[in-house]
Amino acid sequence: MNGEAQIQALEQRVSGLISSEPDVFLVEVRIKPTNNIKVFIDGDQGVSIEKLVQYNRRLYRQIEEENLYPNGDFSLEVSSPGLDEPLKLHRQYLKNIGRFVEVTDKEDAKKEGKLISATEADIVIEETTGKGKKMEIVQHTISFANIKTTKIQIKF
Repeated sequence: MNGEAQIQALEQRVSGLISSEPDVFLVEVRIKPTNNIKVFIDGDQGVSIEKLVQYNRRLYRQIEEENLYPNGDFSLEVSSPGLDEPLKLHRQYLKNIGRFVEVTDKEDAKKEGKLISATEADIVIEETTGKGKKMEIVQHTISFANIKTTKIQIKF
């Protein structure tokens, strides 16, 4: 089974595990050449560590029972995507409305601002420039087709 087929097989198993919880969704499955499997699961209201542990144990058992990796030659990590992971799905954009983001477009230009809204076609971020009397708030509408990456920014 090649890498893409393995990813699809694992995505199907994860989808089966989370199907009873409509607010939880699969973000991505990655497999490194060393058979290190990383599964990223998120939720509209976040996902608890306890849930991730349950998914990890059930998925690990399925992989072993179905002998997907002979001799147990794999490792498995199930987690929610960290802040260093770019947003990948529309649901993640919806979940993060109100947070600060950095958007890199296909030409590698970056815009930072507060995520105001997300539709099926685009997002709107609000950028604040200047200080005091010179402060200006500008809204940018960015098409999903033009987005290379979007990352959450931590502001204090």
